[in-house]
Amino acid sequence: MATLMPRHKASVLKAGVLQPLLCFFLIDLLLLSLSRLILSLWQSERVFAHSGQYAHIFIGGLRIDLSSLGYLFAPALLLVIIATLIRLPQYLRLPLKLYLVGGSLLILFFELITPTFILEYDLRPNRLFLDYLIYPKEVSSMLFAGYKTEIVLVLAALLISGWVFAKLFDRVWRSESKGVFFRQITMQFVLTCLLVLAARGTLEHRPINPALVAFSTDHLLNDLSLNSAYSVAFAWKQAKDEKSSADYYGPMKQEVLLKLIHSTMQNKEATYTDATAPTKTMHTSSFPGRKKNLVILLQESLGARYVGKLGGLPLTPNLDKIMDEGWNFTQLYATGTRSVRGIEAVVTGFTPTPARSVVKLGKSQQNFFTLASFLGQRGYHTQFIYGGEAHFDNMKTFFLGNGFQDIVEGSDFANINFLGSWGASDGDLYTQADREFTQLHQQGKPFFSLVFTSSNHSPYDYPDGTITPYDHPKQTRNNAAKYSDYALGEFVKKAKQSDYWKDTIFVVVADHDSRVQGANLVPVRHFHIPAVIFGHDVPHQVENRLASQIDLGPTLLSLIGASGAHPMIGNDFTKPMSESQPRAMLQYDKNFAYLKGNKAIIFQPEKAPLTFLLQDEKLIPSQPDAALTQEAHAYANFGSMAYQQGWYSQ
Repeated sequence: MATLMPRHKASVLKAGVLQPLLCFFLIDLLLLSLSRLILSLWQSERVFAHSGQYAHIFIGGLRIDLSSLGYLFAPALLLVIIATLIRLPQYLRLPLKLYLVGGSLLILFFELITPTFILEYDLRPNRLFLDYLIYPKEVSSMLFAGYKTEIVLVLAALLISGWVFAKLFDRVWRSESKGVFFRQITMQFVLTCLLVLAARGTLEHRPINPALVAFSTDHLLNDLSLNSAYSVAFAWKQAKDEKSSADYYGPMKQEVLLKLIHSTMQNKEATYTDATAPTKTMHTSSFPGRKKNLVILLQESLGARYVGKLGGLPLTPNLDKIMDEGWNFTQLYATGTRSVRGIEAVVTGFTPTPARSVVKLGKSQQNFFTLASFLGQRGYHTQFIYGGEAHFDNMKTFFLGNGFQDIVEGSDFANINFLGSWGASDGDLYTQADREFTQLHQQGKPFFSLVFTSSNHSPYDYPDGTITPYDHPKQTRNNAAKYSDYALGEFVKKAKQSDYWKDTIFVVVADHDSRVQGANLVPVRHFHIPAVIFGHDVPHQVENRLASQIDLGPTLLSLIGASGAHPMIGNDFTKPMSESQPRAMLQYDKNFAYLKGNKAIIFQPEKAPLTFLLQDEKLIPSQPDAALTQEAHAYANFGSMAYQQGWYSQ
């Protein structure tokens, strides 16, 4: 036994102050691997759908984890090297302890919140997580109202883990490195090389990134190969430089892109003479004698699967009734999965990109085309009505800078009977909207109003006694959708009895579906949303042609009698179209889908585009369609090029 003690002590001296680093490196690696295992077992139905996916997830995941820990532990190793060189390792103890324990808790925090994030978005925490950090008041209200249990569990786990990690550090801390200076320096040099290699994750020219470990058409499975801290960090890095579509899908010459866009526009005889706005051309209304008001009722998170008339759950009897009265678009698709993406498409007619919506980008905060700027120049009063705080998602700044003359937010409402986490209930919102429309009509001025609902958003607050719950407990997505429909129905009853009814064209359209998920590169069925145009002069018709949110702007302007030049490239459904004209564009994180006819072209970052047959909103691999792929490529790159070149001015 006596001979064993010196050996043990010698081994301690060899590791010295490096021992906590090595210990916590292994702990963090184990934590990430265990989390990935649990998530994979939870999603086993998708993970085991095809053989070999489990191995891909863990091999790719190990590479990502080593890269993440390489970056995390590099500053700690730098501290150790400095302390070793100046021969004062004892002063390293506290900062190293705080760094290693704090880093481990940060990794644990992101893994703990991942299941809730997956349930909501079918993805690990990513750029959406960063977007929400900008609005702590609204998000904290939402979290405390709808996720109390999750918050308590996460905090408890972090507190217990913090105590365990601190005790563990104290146990493994060793500063006795006398007599082994050169051995310590040698070990630190070797570890530095290993950490650099781990951080890069590859010997190739570019360091590791999500595309290198992606292997599946199921977006979530590719995300399981990451870890959540890495996913958020990578999203932050990308957000700093906002890559264009061409960086992801490959470049296209400007003249080729514009030629393809022009050739696929609805009006084949249009002329494009403005080089600074190459899609801007004259659009003549199909109803030139009209000058109608326009009201867009933008519905939060109302996918087709919640709409009875579109084959969904029986939650929308009032919207179903409107669809039987108005112009019902049965095959209309959202351009994205967030509200600002829906606003971008509906209010500006702009195509989606892998970057943030133009609602939030710097160069589009002024002089960017919107329906409000177009109609404001034609004597309309333009306004945005929202039950919450209009600064959320930069809406207020974007709207005021681009043609909206009036912002009516929750704090401006005459009366609020029910205040939820996101602001006034939809019932109160519509009451205020009716008041605004009545006053504007009495003033004799035409108006354009965007009314944005919020009750159908987590944590699904709505007033008691308004609906018979569809399911239990009370605050569920289905019940919130049903309440939102109830509020819509009550508003339409009032509107039909109002003086402004005969002079107004209304449209109900969703901003996006909720919880977009699925084992496809782009889950097409979760982009299917309701849209119906109605009003005194709108006859009933069922529109079964493929349509996109970007088609609503040109169609609505035509319906209200507004002619003029604008840069929107959407289709005007009041005018004749060939069978091949309808198409839709879907942006799912960094993947772009172009739907036309019975085909879909999908672009992924740094990969060759794929062609699919589209059957019942399912993607079936097909032989490449070169012509359609070229057309899709032009539309995939148009938004970024138009933004960067300033083509979309008022």
